[in-house]
Amino acid sequence: MTSQDKTLVARGYEMAREVTRNHAKSFFFASFLLFGMRRKAAFALYAFCRRLDDMVDVADGAARGAVPEGLAERLASTRRAVAELYLETPELADPRMPPPATRASGGDGPWNAAELAALVDCIRRFRVPEQPMQDLISGMEMDLTKRRYASWAELDLYCYRVAGVVGLMMAPMLGCSAEWALGPAADLGRAMQLTNILRDVKEDLDRDRVYLPLDELAAFGLSVDDLHRGVVDDRWRGFMRFQIARSRTLYARAAAGIPALSGFGCQRMVKLMGSIYGDILRVIETRDYDVFSGRAAVPGSRKLALATNILVRPTAVLPAAVLPEASVPLLPRGVSS
Repeated sequence: MTSQDKTLVARGYEMAREVTRNHAKSFFFASFLLFGMRRKAAFALYAFCRRLDDMVDVADGAARGAVPEGLAERLASTRRAVAELYLETPELADPRMPPPATRASGGDGPWNAAELAALVDCIRRFRVPEQPMQDLISGMEMDLTKRRYASWAELDLYCYRVAGVVGLMMAPMLGCSAEWALGPAADLGRAMQLTNILRDVKEDLDRDRVYLPLDELAAFGLSVDDLHRGVVDDRWRGFMRFQIARSRTLYARAAAGIPALSGFGCQRMVKLMGSIYGDILRVIETRDYDVFSGRAAVPGSRKLALATNILVRPTAVLPAAVLPEASVPLLPRGVSS
């Protein structure tokens, strides 16, 4: 690597750090438990995800209810740009993609050249595979046309694609080489995405999006009109208890993979992220499940208390499920989970 290349990579890592600091306060806070290149790589991976998310969100705000012009083509071009990052590391390439010889050149993505250089350095340094990145783009494509989710199976696929795959990207950087731990890594992302969905019901409604499973809403006697009215009654409380129990089960499953993280500070960092996000569920409960009148948030003092607890009690883990998975409350009759 030339001195010019090294300068570009260093600038890219610094830019990625600023993207993370400005847009992911909880993740940035937890990242202080990482050190050296692992921390820089965490920023590079976050910036990769953030730029994709921003590309879809900006278009979403500009074209309510319609596929934004040119966005599908930009995402296809972004797929090519990601594929080309792996031309020199074919062993990490997504086997579902066309072979390198047939890939188009010049694919354009939403990243600055310096950020992209840092991402390439991260990929090669920590052996980050391509497939989760391509699956993330598939999740972005779902947001082009899908504004309602008929069932948990549909929503779970979305949660996996836009967040579960982030756990798969992060796993090598966190020192995870055990294949059995990849499932728990994806479960943490899925749990965090479901937490976001439960917190952001009102915000999503304002964008004409409902990420709650429609069949489960109906099973509890609720409609999308009830959501627009901000109804908080026994039906809504029962629905939210069910979803929170599901999310906590995913957090508990994620905790099982923590021992596979061998990087210094990585176990505590993941525990802290899970604890902070899991605490959003507690805040929702203390607000009597009212997510319509304000956004549930974990204050800085609480985050600091969680961090201190994890530092002084290394055996602390992610929030445990209230019930074992098999005992999660069943949906009302006739609706599958």
